[in-house]
Amino acid sequence: MPRALTLKLPMEAVAYLDINAPLVERCRLHDRVAQAELYRRYAKAMFNAALRITGDYAEAEDVLQESFLSAFRELGTYKGDSSFGAWLKRIVVNKSINCLRQRRLALVPLEEFHYEEADEHEPLSGEDAAEQHYRADVLRRCIQELPDGYRVVLSLYLLEGYDHLEIAGIMGISESTSKSQYSRARQRLRELAAERGVR
Repeated sequence: MPRALTLKLPMEAVAYLDINAPLVERCRLHDRVAQAELYRRYAKAMFNAALRITGDYAEAEDVLQESFLSAFRELGTYKGDSSFGAWLKRIVVNKSINCLRQRRLALVPLEEFHYEEADEHEPLSGEDAAEQHYRADVLRRCIQELPDGYRVVLSLYLLEGYDHLEIAGIMGISESTSKSQYSRARQRLRELAAERGVR
C-alpha cells in the first residue's frame, strides 16, 4: 500500500479561509436559510458591541437589525480578505457611532478634567467565581454610566480592539483626543466602581 503524500507549505503560502465562506456565498444568492444562520451565529456578539457603544438597549437592537440588513444588501462589497465577523463588526461599529452622532455626541472637552495616570495593569486578587461575576456586572453598569464620548472610546479600544488611530478615523477626532478620552474614561470608571465598593 503506497504511503500518503503530505505536502507542507510555509505559513505565508496558506491563504486565509473564513469558515463562514460557504454561508456567505449562499447569502449572496439571497438564501434566507443561510441569512438566518449567519444572524444566529453573530447576533449576540454584534448586539453586545452595539450596546457597549450606544449604551442603550433599544438603540443597540436597532443598530443590530440595520447592520444585518446593510450587510446582506452590501455583500457584493465583502471581498473575503478578512473574516465575515470582522467585516460585520465594522458595520456595527459605524452604525453605532452614527447613532450616537444623531444624539449629538459630544466628547468631554480636554480642559474639563485633571487626572493622574494610574498603573495600566492592576493585579487582581484570587477571588472566587461569584465575586468576579459580581465585579464584572458592576463594571458593565458603570461603563454604561460613562458620558458617551468616554464610553465609546473605552469600548472601541478596550473591548473591541481598535487602536487610537483607528478610533480617531471612526469618530472624526484626533489620535491624541482618543488617547485622552480613553485615559479619562478609565479614571472615571475607577471612580464609579469605587463608589460601589469595587476596586
